[in-house]
Amino acid sequence: MRFSLKISYLVGKETGTKKLIIMKTIYLFPFIFLAMLFTACQDCDNVINLKDEQLAVETVLEQYIIANEKQDFNLIQQIWSPESDIILYGTDTDDRLVGWINIKNAIKDQFSQISDTYISVTDQYIKVNCTGNTAWFAETLNYNFIYKEQARKYEGMRFTGVLEKLDGKWMLVQGHLSVPARVGIGK
Repeated sequence: MRFSLKISYLVGKETGTKKLIIMKTIYLFPFIFLAMLFTACQDCDNVINLKDEQLAVETVLEQYIIANEKQDFNLIQQIWSPESDIILYGTDTDDRLVGWINIKNAIKDQFSQISDTYISVTDQYIKVNCTGNTAWFAETLNYNFIYKEQARKYEGMRFTGVLEKLDGKWMLVQGHLSVPARVGIGK
């Protein structure tokens, strides 16, 4: 896409003097692109070890699984950001939980209804941004538990989310759990 700015200046049309036309074309796209490039990458010059940060995020996610299995609410509280603008989408239709208070209440309610939880994780993917302050992940869970004295399980549950490094500590700020459906399209 090319944007042009043309400025014309005519001198002495009535006097017969030579027309002076000044034309200037500015290509805004390259200018804007370069400006964004230089400002967006300025923090990426910080020397951080992305592998160490990725391992730290992996550890937090492992702690979250263990906390759910042991129903260790105190550990879960240390993993989720206490802010009011965090969000968790659960597997139920109305599981759109905004803010730590709503997430906390849902977790406590879940813990009161299930027991003997065992969760296995596969296909874990973790990415940390170049500044080392934001990470996102995706993983597959096999979630086994007892509900009303009956063994239940979700196989292939998808868990995705975002963590931020707040005061030097990785914390969950967004999560989404879903159970895949077999819709049969494209196969």
